Amino acid sequence: MVNLKGKNLVSISDYNKEEYLEILRIASEFENNPKQELLCDKVIASIFFEPSTRTRLSFESAASMLGAKVIGFSNPAATSQSKGESLHDTIKMLSSYSDLIVMRNPIEGSARYASEVASVPFINAGDGANQHPTQCMLDLYSILKTQGTLENLNITMVGDLKYGRTVHSLVQAMCNFNATFHFVSPEELKMPSSIKRNIKDANLKYSQYTDINEIISFSDIIYMTRVQRERFSDPLEYEKVKDSCILRAENLKGCKDNMRILHPLPRVNEIATDVDQTIHAYYFQQAQNGVYVRQALMAAILGVK
Repeated sequence: MVNLKGKNLVSISDYNKEEYLEILRIASEFENNPKQELLCDKVIASIFFEPSTRTRLSFESAASMLGAKVIGFSNPAATSQSKGESLHDTIKMLSSYSDLIVMRNPIEGSARYASEVASVPFINAGDGANQHPTQCMLDLYSILKTQGTLENLNITMVGDLKYGRTVHSLVQAMCNFNATFHFVSPEELKMPSSIKRNIKDANLKYSQYTDINEIISFSDIIYMTRVQRERFSDPLEYEKVKDSCILRAENLKGCKDNMRILHPLPRVNEIATDVDQTIHAYYFQQAQNGVYVRQALMAAILGVK
């Protein structure tokens, strides 16, 4: 019996395969019946130190559909952080005001630190280029829905693989399902060695490419990412690689019928709009799936599911 009550989610590796599957099972229940007043006596603290649209709003939507009250901020300049309050003290304060804390912070490692300070359960909504475990959970749900399985798939990841926290988390999770990985990126944005080591440790295979056309015919999932301007200290380096991996409808000739394209969004120009009209585009449905998965996580962690 899987019991997630009170369990933090800081890194996708904090949960095991059985726990992933339990969250996906609960998410499916919420997709069929999203409005359930299961958390009407709970307060969720949503604190975002970095801009976010989908993650913040889907968490707040999920909490509202479950009847919870939401407190927090999306602009730290309007809080005591602007007066010099430490993250330690902010988290301590919010622990006394809420039943669960959801935090995004641009500093890698901040989520683990905050979870250790918090006296209530904690969910990482993204810490720099490190981890984005709830995005990973909704990615798993989207893969399962489109492929009918998570096992033995060819997973292709394209674009910013160096700084892309979503792909880092997804590789770690999919190592539990015997995936074969294909990485497409310019040399400057290759998948970090630490992430590739997870694949080797799981006795799985990966290949690296620079041309997106090389992977079209055999991919089950193509996971596109934007080149993140905000992660570059040198604007010239960003300009050099920003258009290196662009997917257009014409590239999709010869792909598998059930191949689906995912993207954590927002996109810039890495997926042309003509791809939106194909049966392979799934990124907007993927974003919708985030509500059900985040409902499942909050409900499981707070012990009502």
